[in-house]
Amino acid sequence: MERILVSACLMGRPVRYDGGAKPVGDGVVGRWRDEGRVVVFCPEVSGGLPVPRAPAEIVGGDGADVLDGVARVLTASGEDVSRQFVRGARLALGAVRAAGVRVALLKESSPSCGSLRVYDGRFAGTRVPGHGVTTALLRRAGVRVFGEDRIAEAAICLRELEGGGASR
Repeated sequence: MERILVSACLMGRPVRYDGGAKPVGDGVVGRWRDEGRVVVFCPEVSGGLPVPRAPAEIVGGDGADVLDGVARVLTASGEDVSRQFVRGARLALGAVRAAGVRVALLKESSPSCGSLRVYDGRFAGTRVPGHGVTTALLRRAGVRVFGEDRIAEAAICLRELEGGGASR
């Protein structure tokens, strides 16, 4: 049975920067949880950031650029939290490898977990194409990453990995 890494905030855990959660009410995710497939993880908290914490955005690129040292993750006050984001991404990769995970469902637009878009680094609420630090590292390791708005695609991917195809 394939397992799936899921952002802790999507599973209802209050780990977001504002102390909240963003639980998904999708029945598929509930079924995955009930089947014991879900590996719950928050890279930001695991990387050493507190709850609550100052909001952070990637400045100068996206998560891949942070991993490569050419962009940074900063808070609105200018504190560089790149080290914590990279540490959290590495710990997420370790959890993925330990559990044999090949698919992840992560919080879209997050500087850690965004899979299609992230905020632009100006703290104005503008999102741009790109991915977060954890997503970038997981993708480099061959993990398929989906945002919470793409649960159906993640489910298809899991079925295909199990040899069931898309029609199952």
